[in-house]
Amino acid sequence: MHGGYNWRVMKALEVIPAIDLRGGSAVRLLQGDYTQETRYHNDPVALAQHWAQRGAPRLHLVDLDGARAGYPVQLELIQRIIRAVDIPVQVGGGVRSEDAVRTLLAAGADRVIVGTLAVDQPDAAEALFRKYGARVALALDVKSGRAATAGWQSVSETPYLQLAQEMVQRGAQRIIFTQVERDGTLQGVAFEPLHELLRAVAVPVIASGGVRDASDLYTLHALAQSTPLEGVIVGKALYEGTLSDDCWKAFG
Repeated sequence: MHGGYNWRVMKALEVIPAIDLRGGSAVRLLQGDYTQETRYHNDPVALAQHWAQRGAPRLHLVDLDGARAGYPVQLELIQRIIRAVDIPVQVGGGVRSEDAVRTLLAAGADRVIVGTLAVDQPDAAEALFRKYGARVALALDVKSGRAATAGWQSVSETPYLQLAQEMVQRGAQRIIFTQVERDGTLQGVAFEPLHELLRAVAVPVIASGGVRDASDLYTLHALAQSTPLEGVIVGKALYEGTLSDDCWKAFG
């Protein structure tokens, strides 16, 4: 019990640990800046197994090298991680073709995430949403209110709410919403942009960016009760210890 919550009748919030892969290691970037990297673990497979053993409901993998290259780079490592755990794994980073989607699904990914493709080639993104359904999710990466692309190295002219609504109309069944300016900062979630998105769409939304501690999770859990919010991705807060390594247990 927290804050008077009756957990038995409340909707769960899926709290998902993130593993960002670069050069074979688990790292975190500050606001998506590749020059501001902190390396946290040299064995991402062991790290994935740790989160799974601690009860994580799902893993979120990002191929940072792939995000810059425009195609999956760390496929072999991703395959090893997926094979090493018995929980679903969602994968993003450099997924800009159907070949990439097929390859990652064949590698065992439960869900594949596309972002840049939705901005640059909306018809191609629509074809993926229509063909693969809920197995392909939209990455809505937002910087200054606009959709960021190419591993967050570019910012489009497309307002994020416009992109979200368009992609839902084109068949996107789930949105992973990342606030780039908050990502890796431990500054807490910026709730107003998230509220605006949750008012604008009816599909499930997973939030990401800035989670600092359990207070953010409790607020998100409360928000999930009346909105399409279904989960949150946590990264630096786990690695820096401002969240416990079984924080998801309170919200499942």
